[in-house]
Amino acid sequence: MMRPLAAALIVMGLVAACASPRPAPPAAAPDLARGLAQKVTADRLVTHLRALQNVANANRGNRADGTPGYDASVDYVAKALRDRGFNVSTPQFDRLYNVSPGKPALTVAGRTYQVDQASLLVRTPPGGLTGTPVHPTRPSGCAVGDYPAAVPKGAIAVVDDSGCSVVDKQNSALAKGAAALIVLSAPSGQGAPPGLFVPGHFKQLTVPVAVVGAYGAPALERETAPIRLVLDAENIKVSSRNVLAQTQTGSPHEAIVVGAHLDGPRDGPGINDNGTGVAAVLETALQLGPLAPVNNAVRFVFWGADEDGLNGVTDYVFGMDGSQLNDIAMYLDFTVLGSPNAGFFTDDGDQSGPPSPGIAFGDVPDGSAGIERTLGGYLNLAGKRPADMPLGTRTDYHPFMVAGVPIGGMTTGASQPKTTVQARLWGGQAGVPFDPNFQGPRDTVDAVNREALAIMGSGVAFAVGTYAESIGGVNGVPPHDKRHRTRVP
Repeated sequence: MMRPLAAALIVMGLVAACASPRPAPPAAAPDLARGLAQKVTADRLVTHLRALQNVANANRGNRADGTPGYDASVDYVAKALRDRGFNVSTPQFDRLYNVSPGKPALTVAGRTYQVDQASLLVRTPPGGLTGTPVHPTRPSGCAVGDYPAAVPKGAIAVVDDSGCSVVDKQNSALAKGAAALIVLSAPSGQGAPPGLFVPGHFKQLTVPVAVVGAYGAPALERETAPIRLVLDAENIKVSSRNVLAQTQTGSPHEAIVVGAHLDGPRDGPGINDNGTGVAAVLETALQLGPLAPVNNAVRFVFWGADEDGLNGVTDYVFGMDGSQLNDIAMYLDFTVLGSPNAGFFTDDGDQSGPPSPGIAFGDVPDGSAGIERTLGGYLNLAGKRPADMPLGTRTDYHPFMVAGVPIGGMTTGASQPKTTVQARLWGGQAGVPFDPNFQGPRDTVDAVNREALAIMGSGVAFAVGTYAESIGGVNGVPPHDKRHRTRVP
């Protein structure tokens, strides 16, 4: 599959980075992919894994986000890139860490209903808050004038989900003296109305705010007797960092973004998950270098706060405008590349496998199938027949996919058990997880499958080299003038 592709690659003229005073570098060298793949060896990857293991050993056995172990992991990756000559940034972002889910609830006329706590950082007093429900004359409650002239002290405002953001609704209610806010939001099958939950809304909510769905909303619509609201979920705000570096050569309007999540789980050192992905992406960057002869810029990213909910990648993608998103040709994601009982999977960009919950065929951006063919072709040439890994919503590529960016990646499998057919195909033990140590204290450097790591690490370099040369051809992605992305959400 890949031999015709490799033979068909031609040297393209380099599109110089706009606003850059540097002279244009030479066009990409022929067959950059194979040369780069040969340089990303198991020995070099294990050097990075041992460094990350040492970080975990020195920091209570883990590299989890929000801990000194994660900060040391950021420092290690950033220093390696800077020493190679890259301009490196470590942008900070805030995320929430759930200390306790609590049992948020609303009691109306003696009956209790489950609610969602929108004020993630603000809780009701212990035992809850009791107040008279107040309904604005205009149900959206977006303006102070929507409320009656007199509002009882300590009232709980009850509004619908239309017209403005939850922050505006809170501010209007607060100006009339309300002590809390309840938003009635009947599910439409498409989530909350656009604009209800603006980015960072939780940072701007200063009183308890709840969202009540279709089950509890009818009970509140005409209620005038006091109601009781309990919002007891506890969350804390944690600051974290991503790590970014980009080649100074190649067109910045056709950027190949390559990523891996840098944080580990809280119960182990996180070497296979995801030190292996970090090592492969980092070593590919070091071997490529900041002044590589490429046609398309390559951006290397290492995500923070993945284990607690894709916070780093979501903050990054959702913070881009349409123009910035259009400048991304594709996103390549690599995670768990050295499982002891390894499989050899490519992300199912052509949706040839069974559908995944939450992912429809039309959700997968055009070009993702070509990326899968490139990665699958590499694995075939490496002597490993690839299988589909179903796409998921709890993955670092998902925010890019939502934004319309073609995605692809590889993995050796995590906690899923290997089937009998897969054991015949790849060797190993049927009925045993691909990684029996997944997210536990035994996920150490000594448990990593070096053979699988060597194959997959070289595959990362092969994919980067392939698309750094060209995004065209049968396995390419839509060019810049065919992208029409808008900011999300």
